[in-house]
Amino acid sequence: MIQAATIQLQDAFSRKKGRGIGEALVSRLGRLPDASWLFCAPGKDLEALVQGVYEAIGRRPLIGCTTDGEISSSGFSTGSAVLGGLISDQLDFEMAAVQGIGRDSEQAGRDLAASFSDAVRYVQLFSDGVTGDGSAILRGMASVFTEDIPVSGGTAGDGGEFRQTWQFQGDRVFSDAAVAIGFSGEFKLGTGVMSGWSPIGLPKKVTRAEGNVLYELNGESALRVYERFLGRHAHKLPAVGVEYPLGLVDPHAGADGSNDLLLRATMSVDRQAGAIRFAGEIPEGIMVYLTCGDRSAILEATETAARLAIEDLGIEVQPAFGFFYSCMARKALLGIRAQEEIERVRTHIAQEVPLLGFYTYGEYCRPGPKRPSVLHNETATLSLIGFDP
Repeated sequence: MIQAATIQLQDAFSRKKGRGIGEALVSRLGRLPDASWLFCAPGKDLEALVQGVYEAIGRRPLIGCTTDGEISSSGFSTGSAVLGGLISDQLDFEMAAVQGIGRDSEQAGRDLAASFSDAVRYVQLFSDGVTGDGSAILRGMASVFTEDIPVSGGTAGDGGEFRQTWQFQGDRVFSDAAVAIGFSGEFKLGTGVMSGWSPIGLPKKVTRAEGNVLYELNGESALRVYERFLGRHAHKLPAVGVEYPLGLVDPHAGADGSNDLLLRATMSVDRQAGAIRFAGEIPEGIMVYLTCGDRSAILEATETAARLAIEDLGIEVQPAFGFFYSCMARKALLGIRAQEEIERVRTHIAQEVPLLGFYTYGEYCRPGPKRPSVLHNETATLSLIGFDP
């Protein structure tokens, strides 16, 4: 049996407030949680908040990070803190943290994975969204795990400032770090991923790229290609780029793959070099599409992600806790309709199933069953923990 609950704090942070939401979680669960997750806006007395929560939950496993918006069973909020926890006689948890991910993200991923025992079957990962390379972290982790361990989670935010984010493990608060929690024991996992953006025109080949910087498509300046595509809106780059993310054809998808794209959001442009920097790696030689979408398509994709998660979990399996990690670009484009993402999730996930998560600078999740976990941009991801009735 698995029991979970969430609490929301919409108030100034302090150690006392941290103890307050921690005690509220314990009261709702009926005992100290076996593991807890804390997601919150960056703000004054952040460390005091984390310490207060950790004290109240009996110094049990606590993991989390700062965000670009918080999600809980109460809905979508900003400038808040959301705390979730679960109790179970079927699950065990392990935590890990690595610092300095900006120096060597792949090695950081190897070190993180090596911290877990062989019993771990699923990992949630929260890394700095300003420093480091999420794709490299995943590569490092995959090189250590002896089998394909699903990884979900997100990169930490700082309210859209892109200056500094924070990650939590226990009562410790880091920056330029990655923290993770491993699940072992008897449980079921279901994941769903969908973006809502559609490919436009013919695919193009990445003929020159380095890390997350794209220089050439089909031998032509990437910036020139984007400017021609955007027309009169080209001067709005890089900001307008979030409405037209680059879609990478997933090599693990079907033969065509045009409807199964791994998105990359624009971050900045180098007009002198004719290059564009994206919020994730772009491998040289891969095929890509320019894409477009609208609010209706984004919301429909969120609902599809929820349906896929239920199908992956298994119709006969009872969902006990949902983790929803969505991109800050989706929140920005949805504007006052951001709450509708949560409502769309609820079309497939019953109200009594606790929901927790945040708006990220990048989302970790496997694109489908038996496929390796990847870093997404501008995508809705849902991970469900369940049990056989």
